[in-house]
Amino acid sequence: MGVGLDGARVRGGGARPAWERPAVVGVLALTAFAYLWNLGASGWANAFYSAAVQAGSVSWKAFFFGSFDAANFITVDKPPAFLWVMDLSARLFGLNPWSVLVPQALEGVACVALLYAAVRRWAGPAAALTAAVALALTPVAALMFRYNNPDALLTLLVTAACYAEVRALEGARTRWLMLAAALVGTAFLVKMLEAYLVVPALVLTYLLFAPAPVGRRLGQLALAAGTVVLFSGWWVAVVQLLPPSARPYIGSSQDNSLLNLIFGYNGFGRLTGHEAGSVGGGPPGATWGLAGWDRLFHADMAGQISWLVPAAVVLAVAALWTLRPEGGEEVRRLRAALSLWLSFFLTAAVVFSFARGIIHPYYTVLLAPPVGALVGIGGEILWRRREERAAARGALAVACVLTALWAFALLDLTPGWLPWLRWAIGGVGMSAGLLLAAPRLLRPVAVATGAAALAAGLAGPAAYAMDTVATPHAGAIPAAGPSPVGRAGFGAVRAGGGGLRPGFAFGQRPPRRFPPGGAGFAFGRFGGFGPPPAGGSVGGLLNASRPPDAVVRLLSQDASHYTWVAATVGANPAAGYQLALRRPVMAIGGFNGTDPAPTLAQFRRYVREGRIHYFIVGGLGFGPSSPAVRATLLERLPPALRRRLSFFPPRFELGARRAPTDASQITNWVESHFPSLTVDGVRLYRLG
Repeated sequence: MGVGLDGARVRGGGARPAWERPAVVGVLALTAFAYLWNLGASGWANAFYSAAVQAGSVSWKAFFFGSFDAANFITVDKPPAFLWVMDLSARLFGLNPWSVLVPQALEGVACVALLYAAVRRWAGPAAALTAAVALALTPVAALMFRYNNPDALLTLLVTAACYAEVRALEGARTRWLMLAAALVGTAFLVKMLEAYLVVPALVLTYLLFAPAPVGRRLGQLALAAGTVVLFSGWWVAVVQLLPPSARPYIGSSQDNSLLNLIFGYNGFGRLTGHEAGSVGGGPPGATWGLAGWDRLFHADMAGQISWLVPAAVVLAVAALWTLRPEGGEEVRRLRAALSLWLSFFLTAAVVFSFARGIIHPYYTVLLAPPVGALVGIGGEILWRRREERAAARGALAVACVLTALWAFALLDLTPGWLPWLRWAIGGVGMSAGLLLAAPRLLRPVAVATGAAALAAGLAGPAAYAMDTVATPHAGAIPAAGPSPVGRAGFGAVRAGGGGLRPGFAFGQRPPRRFPPGGAGFAFGRFGGFGPPPAGGSVGGLLNASRPPDAVVRLLSQDASHYTWVAATVGANPAAGYQLALRRPVMAIGGFNGTDPAPTLAQFRRYVREGRIHYFIVGGLGFGPSSPAVRATLLERLPPALRRRLSFFPPRFELGARRAPTDASQITNWVESHFPSLTVDGVRLYRLG
């Protein structure tokens, strides 16, 4: 039976330590408070998905398919399971930012609780509490569990699958293994193939450590594979078997096929960089940052997740080495736990590091549970053996010193933000590391040193997490913590902060410092480039439009007589109008404006049938528009910034000659056949 830091038995008939229950309740309560506090300040957060929630809250067909609009013209770029939770909340409590975001926060609290439960079963309450706190304070977790992207539910489901795996490993229990498989399959309906990053860890750990004959283990895993396919595939099968006329267009696919979305844009295209319809289009691996083993430590990702990564790896590997000569059921389970979380972490980290397609820093929230678990379990194992094993003391000291040094380096990226903190962490962490290496410490000194080491390790991510909680965020690609020098945000907007600081062009490694006044950029920020226009904006590639009141009043007139109250290029420009009007707005070309939906012929038929009221000009900053609109955008770009956009393909180069797309053909047809009117700076065409 395991022994925690206080000597209490953690399994069997031993009583729980007196501090455990209040500590756990306190951690969960503080997590809930932090994740729920001032949640509505972010407004619609990712308005693209909030607009889909609006659609799903009034149309069961939109609910099932994950449609962007209640008229079911096109779906979002992901499967709909993560929207279902928010859709039901909006149906119960009405559509508002709280009903959209509270489910995400509660998913975060549940994830912290599940990680605690999974770690505690084999490693004890101290390790479990450390893991739970580390997860709750991970900056990217504090961000995504307060946001309406699909990653919150994805992280919860794969953490739940790991908990079910732990239960299955205790007695080779088939029902728990099937539950783990079902949870992975459900996670597939949240974010497709990314959910399968946990599968190698589940399979490998079960094969190596399940207490059953090899034949039985293989049979159970075969059943689990079938369960994954069943839970992953039922919705896919329904959508694929329906004729296209009976369902919306599959957003972000290039052929109206869900399989194209699964294996292309949201699948292997993310690994190879060849993603039809993507907003990038530069050489694979350039547009989204250079791939490589150190990608998690680059300026754009490091502050999100990497604070405890060195410690997690050092502690896990050292703990496995320390357990090598030992035997018994407890040791088997500890090895299994370390193998499960370490293989999960390594699989996801390798994929995120070497993917050459679309990769955003917030994806790393999936790494937060295994990092927390490895720190908790590895630290507990080494702490128990520190007095008799020099290797254990050395590993604890190395992990502590590495964490302090890396926190100092990360905080040095924001030299004007809490400048004292990096020195405090460095001093406490280095001192604690040196003491941990000592062979003999009085118990009070040892406990105080361990507590100081833990506090120093968590102080940096905690400060970033608190900054994240205190700052509203908006747009498609949010980022946690203060913006370090050298991190550019591709559409990341801190709605209540100063936005992005000087950054770097994607495809370049960030330099150590930029000169004062150096140019940075954020696509989609404030609906385009530069400061937000007064009164509203037409929206951008990654940020929603902000419709002026006069435009909303105009579009509201006779809106009930039309299927779509308006149409515009791109889903984010359409999202702001749809949320303001609570009526369907057609997102021509889907999220990126590049989907071949609708065709010009289809759009002309809709207009002829009187189904679309207005066409709104502007849309995506890179989207098709008239020469006058392109010239206006070009005037807002300094020459140096335009040169930074040179990695985009011709279809995205502003003002360049491009092959006509469906969206550009529709725009040109509207501009040549209908008179325009301008209302509060927004140009519209009345189509019917």
